[in-house]
Amino acid sequence: MDIVGIGTDACEIDRIAASLEKYGDRFLKKIYTDGEIAYCRRKRDPAPSLAARFAAKEAASKALGTGLSRGVFWTDIEVVRGQGGPPTIVFHGGAAARFAAIGGTGSLLTLTHARDLAIAHVLLLKR
Repeated sequence: MDIVGIGTDACEIDRIAASLEKYGDRFLKKIYTDGEIAYCRRKRDPAPSLAARFAAKEAASKALGTGLSRGVFWTDIEVVRGQGGPPTIVFHGGAAARFAAIGGTGSLLTLTHARDLAIAHVLLLKR
């Protein structure tokens, strides 16, 4: 396996909580997929999980080499959680096209959050 992209990002949880309070569903729908919103809303406090996913989207866009530009949008990068398994990245739209263009065949994602900060690290791989 070869690494074809790497990205790391940190996000302040209070910043996400403030955006959620100020903009509500408009903020959620711009940044997150329906699946991500549903997952995070099941939490007692959704802000840490939302912040971790925000960081993952930023980290994945860095790993793609595009940032959130050149046809890659927030909802093109989705963090999914399997039954008891680790979180993974699923690419859609422009992000999927870029992933294919760089020869990506898999990815690794780590998420963590403490009281104030969420951090994500993404590796994009090709066989």
